[in-house]
Amino acid sequence: MERIYEANRITKMEPSRLFIDAKSIDEWRERDFFSILNEGANTKEENLKNSLLYHLLTLKQKHPQATEGLLSDVFTLELDRKQTCPTLKTIGKYIDKKPKWGMPYAMPNLLKSEHQTLISWIAQGSQTSKPSNSSTTLLPQIKEWEAFLNQSSNKQKLVSRYLYEHLFHAHIHFKDSPSREFYRLVRSTTPSGEIIDEIATRRPYEDPLSKSFYYRLKRYTPTIVTKSHIVYEFSTQKMQRYRELFLTPEYEVSKLPSYDKKIASNPFKVFAPIPEESRYRFLLDDARFFIEGFIKGPVCRGQIALNAIEDQFWVLFFDPKQPIITNSADFIDKMADELQIPTDGSNLDLVRIWTNYWRGQRQYMEHKQSWFNSMGKHDLNSALNFIWDGDDNNPNASLTVFRHFDSGSVTYGLIGKNPETTWVIDYPLFERIHYLLVAGFDVYGNLGHRLSIRIYMDFLRMEGENYFLAFLPASKRKEIRDSWYVGQRESIDKLFSAPKKWLDTEMVTGYKSDNPQQELYELIKKRVQNGTKHGNNINQCGNTNCQKPPSKVDIEYANSIMKKIANLKGKNLHSFPDVAFVRVTTGNQEDDFAYTLIRNKAYKNVTSFLSDKLKRDRSDIEKDTMSVVNWLEGSYPNFFFSVPFSELEEFVELCASIHNYSDYEKFVDRYGIRRTNTQFWELADWFLEEQMRNRPISSGLFDLNRYQNR
Repeated sequence: MERIYEANRITKMEPSRLFIDAKSIDEWRERDFFSILNEGANTKEENLKNSLLYHLLTLKQKHPQATEGLLSDVFTLELDRKQTCPTLKTIGKYIDKKPKWGMPYAMPNLLKSEHQTLISWIAQGSQTSKPSNSSTTLLPQIKEWEAFLNQSSNKQKLVSRYLYEHLFHAHIHFKDSPSREFYRLVRSTTPSGEIIDEIATRRPYEDPLSKSFYYRLKRYTPTIVTKSHIVYEFSTQKMQRYRELFLTPEYEVSKLPSYDKKIASNPFKVFAPIPEESRYRFLLDDARFFIEGFIKGPVCRGQIALNAIEDQFWVLFFDPKQPIITNSADFIDKMADELQIPTDGSNLDLVRIWTNYWRGQRQYMEHKQSWFNSMGKHDLNSALNFIWDGDDNNPNASLTVFRHFDSGSVTYGLIGKNPETTWVIDYPLFERIHYLLVAGFDVYGNLGHRLSIRIYMDFLRMEGENYFLAFLPASKRKEIRDSWYVGQRESIDKLFSAPKKWLDTEMVTGYKSDNPQQELYELIKKRVQNGTKHGNNINQCGNTNCQKPPSKVDIEYANSIMKKIANLKGKNLHSFPDVAFVRVTTGNQEDDFAYTLIRNKAYKNVTSFLSDKLKRDRSDIEKDTMSVVNWLEGSYPNFFFSVPFSELEEFVELCASIHNYSDYEKFVDRYGIRRTNTQFWELADWFLEEQMRNRPISSGLFDLNRYQNR
């Protein structure tokens, strides 16, 4: 068995993407994949005998799980635990060795009726429904989009290539279409109207190796899971926006760029003819989608990549209408070589990887310094004009990123307490984030690839943070910057020396307080407040105009009570999971509602990537905070709580009184739902249904693999 997430892999492995890298059962069997269901004679006896699923379900019934307390240590639950994958030949040894490891693994037994339903289905041949065809009403739109993307002019071909390389990972949903119908934008050897023959490449910018190919919209049929569900909307308005951004402007594409590796991975060279402002506005229009691309993508699985970011930070963007040198065509064209992202994963020399990429980054920073020197001083109010306000209606103007230890999520608006750090993003930074962490990341790559991606990610993070610092008084920047990262940064400074003149270049004046960072945060909140209002609606119910049905309970009262949890910090939070879902019960299931408790851990640095040094890096442990939101946030809930509406105040008081694990254990005894709790599946179903009701398009199954044994 070969692990995809193998941090120490020296050579890259062959991709194994379902429905992409092999297109028939025979092809998968040739690659040593096997079925968990019977593939022999279709009789009741053979269907059960030759089904791994049947054996594992039956094993659970023979050895029921405990129904209270903690799970025993016979179960392994760590993210990087040793993987076990029995076959029909080895299932007997597996049962003898791991009798308690039946399905559902480390979760409560299914009800007898549910178990019997599955067994009957297996005995009858495990029949599944065929994937649905496209909705009849959508066929004209699909045809129109494919015609648009496959026009023959060089200008359109370059634009379509740009769109494909930015949307290849999207679950595309057509406006006003069925809420659970999605598509992928793919390259196919066959034109519109014929069966799609998807061209499989490791990365979207790689050579399709076909003399002619076509952009097609392929129905996405796998089960939708929240952790990989990244939705992008197509509509008549969106196509018109593309025409406005990319086709209406006057520019010439005399020759199409090649797919040579040295060129194809550099969007600043490949797409140079397309106006920079058009590309930047395209990214800004749906900024959350593009940030979510790397937060939900395979690059952010586990801590190797996630250790590069804080637990909670805000993301803002430079206004495209402002004269920012890094967004200008001339500057980007001159800096194209310095903006090259890592592509080669063959180098395992850590210092060499660092210095090679740092050389280009340093030159880029030195060229930017001249702009800092020439832009002059701005008073605080005029300086805020450099922050994009979403044109007063786009909720993508301000985002909050949460890191949940070994996963992450992105939400609209400036959520939670004022964070320690914030990113301000310009066009070159935005484009490199996408090409480094989404288009250019190969989850099947080797150690060298992962190291180079991880190191360059540090550069991008610091670049965004430094832009934020540039809005603060020069006298405060170094002090604030040094407080963000200590310890590990001291050793990093020995590997490279960054240009620091910008730290002393005064650009913004007019601060009135002794805490300019918090003063700036309050002004930024006002700057983006209109877009934030739209974003909060989307966070709660999936669209900007939603209205929840009237409830018989006082939701505002509940919100005010739960906000008290957000005032907790430090030791009071040490026993809490990273992400906890809370169901507030009212006596009427239709009126029940939910919250998410998000624990934000403070670190003394986020640059450690060779190992998990949490204890060493947690010197800021007293700065831990809690964010409380009245929607379900995150893809991997670590724990469930259920509390009656009448006990909300007591629930909050008990939260505040937790000082050690013993206190937390008593709290869980009263309101928590452990892995052994017989109500677990009922509550898990409710949270899924709540998400589906409120976010019918963006919802999906939660991954319970990281549920804690607490």
